[in-house]
Formats: sequence, C-alpha cells, structure tokens
Amino acid sequence: MRFIDLGLISFQEGLRQQEKALQETLHRRQPETVYLLEHPHVFTMGRAGKFENVLGREDHTGTSIELVQTNRGGDVTYHGPGQLVGYPHLDLRERGRDVHRFLRDLEKSLIQTVAHFGVSAFVKSGFTGVWTGRGKLASIGIGVSRWITRHGFALNVNTDLSYFELIHPCGILNCPVTSLSDLLGGPVDLDEVKRVFQRSFEEVFDMPVGLSPRL
Repeated sequence: MRFIDLGLISFQEGLRQQEKALQETLHRRQPETVYLLEHPHVFTMGRAGKFENVLGREDHTGTSIELVQTNRGGDVTYHGPGQLVGYPHLDLRERGRDVHRFLRDLEKSLIQTVAHFGVSAFVKSGFTGVWTGRGKLASIGIGVSRWITRHGFALNVNTDLSYFELIHPCGILNCPVTSLSDLLGGPVDLDEVKRVFQRSFEEVFDMPVGLSPRL
C-alpha cells in the first residue's frame, strides 16, 4: 500500500492518473495506491446522474464551471480547492471481492478521520457518504473495473460551500452540505487531515502499521 499526494491537479489529469494506476494494479505491477489531491472548480456527473440536478453553471463572479461526465457511481457533485479528494486503487481480488464492504470501510475511515478533529459524523440509511447534524460532509462515488477500485471520496475541509447551491448534491433535493471549517469555526490544516486520513485508512483496511510511508 502506498499513499501519493498529487496536490492540486485538473480533473482530467486525475482521470489519467487513475487509469494508469488501475492498469498497473490489475496486472500487479504496482502496490495498491491511494491518491490524495484537490481539484480546481468542477462539477462531475456519475453514471446515475440527471442533468436537471445541475441548477447553474456560473459562480458568483460569472465564471463558467466545467461539467464532466464520469464512469463512477452516483449523481452530480462538486470538487474544488480546499476539499480533500481521495482515489483508492485497491485490489478487491485480494479483499474478498466485496464492493459493499469496501464502501462501508471507506465511510468508516472518513468518520474516524473527522472524529480526530472533534466532529461527530455518521452514515445515513439509504445513502452513501458521511453526514453530520448540520449536513453532508463527504461524498462517495466509486467505480470498479475487474475488481480494481477507482474514483473515491470528497471530504469538505475548507471548501467554498456556495458552489453546492448550483446543484442538487448527489441528486438529493434540499440537501444541506457542510465542511470541517464550517463546523469548527475556522480553517483546518489540510495536510494534517491527509495524515490523519492515512492512519485511519490503514487501520480500517487492516494495513500493517508502518508499512506505508508517511505523507
């Protein structure tokens, strides 16, 4: 297992990185890899997406926001600076071929991560993702190809939440959305969130302590 911090990259570059990792993992030419990154402002539409869930394509400055259709599950979501995006490329051939468990473990690792910062989060029956009493905190939309996972999660850390007003997040009407900085009343160190997430992910996915280099 390895964790790679890609920094701020375009969504299209993220797709290219994912495709390469998928092929390398499929043929066992590289270890399982988790990419951590940020994207510039973009809306992405999953396989189940409906275009009527996009209410507008311009932000408050009149700047047009790109909309990209993807092969992940789910509906429309937003990515932008200050949001932690994670793309785990795990080999489910070695993990019981259990997609449901992968999703539940990914939610658990995010819940443990935000608990480190004093935020109580939970899963919501009938939905995928992580929620708080003040709204949705993390979205999850994955793809699985020949038992290799791709796409992943978006955790709102210092995210500008106004962009969510332009969509029905994940296709959910009247869906409140929140962030760590919104809940805690100030900016949160994104690098610290990455380090805490790595530890939580390793624990939940039963990785030997110390096997992955620290971010």
